[in-house]
Amino acid sequence: MSELIVIGYDDHAVATKAFRAVQKLRADHVVELNGLAVVRVDEDGDTHVDTPARQEEIAVSATAGALWGMVFGILILTPGIGVLGAALGGLIGKLMQMGVDSGFRKKVSDLLVPGSAAVVIMASKITEDRFAAALEPFGGTVLKTSLSDESERELAEQLAGPTPGTSG
Repeated sequence: MSELIVIGYDDHAVATKAFRAVQKLRADHVVELNGLAVVRVDEDGDTHVDTPARQEEIAVSATAGALWGMVFGILILTPGIGVLGAALGGLIGKLMQMGVDSGFRKKVSDLLVPGSAAVVIMASKITEDRFAAALEPFGGTVLKTSLSDESERELAEQLAGPTPGTSG
């Protein structure tokens, strides 16, 4: 099961410090990451995404990387479903079945107002008490949802498309 955690901050500098603290927690084996980013919304409303500088910072499988990219994109970068293609609509539907519903996405969107920032974390394993204690000094508004292993597998299969040689 993965935890999807979004921590909103009024200040990009504080979000960056919290982001670095999460990287240290990963190094200390307090959290196993499938994805990590800082999202900043500038005063003009433009969204900027910072991820770990080096790929080896977070060792993820291709499936986990695709899953993280899709979850992140739908949460942060997709304002509405309106003009999206059927495949992306199906993935959004799958995420909604997994508990990443429009209510959660709206809460994330409400956190990301001009001048704000958020740390977005997808963790496959987390030591909750140590994680919370380490991030407590930074404050912030915490939003959290879980993705079951079965839901992750289903989403990964949908991301991968049909297996060659099978009908479906």
